[in-house]
Amino acid sequence: MHGPASPGWLLVALCAATGAYCLLRMRSEVEEQRRAAGGEALMGFGMAAMAVPAAVFTPPSWAWSVYAVVFGAAAVRALWAARASTHHLHHLVGASAMVYMAVVMAASPGHHAGSGIPLLTGVLLLYFVGYVLLSGVRLVPVAAGGGSVGWGDRPELARACRLSMGIAMVAMLATL
Repeated sequence: MHGPASPGWLLVALCAATGAYCLLRMRSEVEEQRRAAGGEALMGFGMAAMAVPAAVFTPPSWAWSVYAVVFGAAAVRALWAARASTHHLHHLVGASAMVYMAVVMAASPGHHAGSGIPLLTGVLLLYFVGYVLLSGVRLVPVAAGGGSVGWGDRPELARACRLSMGIAMVAMLATL
């Protein structure tokens, strides 16, 4: 991503840790949680890879096309899954944002595409800022699970995972 290296590495660490926790959530007993966690793990690790500072590593030009294809497929899957649950519409927006960022990065590797915020970037920023604020409010009243609840089934950790990915998406879009 564009921007200084230090915040970029923090973003890489946040996204990779979130992706790793989502892999742990895939061990849940509930099938829907496993499926959602798999998609969120893909998003976390993909965001971590895209957030590596350009000053440190510039991926080959074909890598952005791979990102666009992978997240395009994730968007199609989320669209298909949205027939059963509207929660998947958020996954559709997230995967589509990743495709958009990959296309922008392919068009302007290592530097800003232009001055100002393009309309689509602004709309995505508004969506994810709203999502982060709403997720933060929803996280506050959740009591920590106790007893025999496994790591994959703790709702407060799943919400915190989604919140951190939303924050990372805001940061990535802001530096685009």
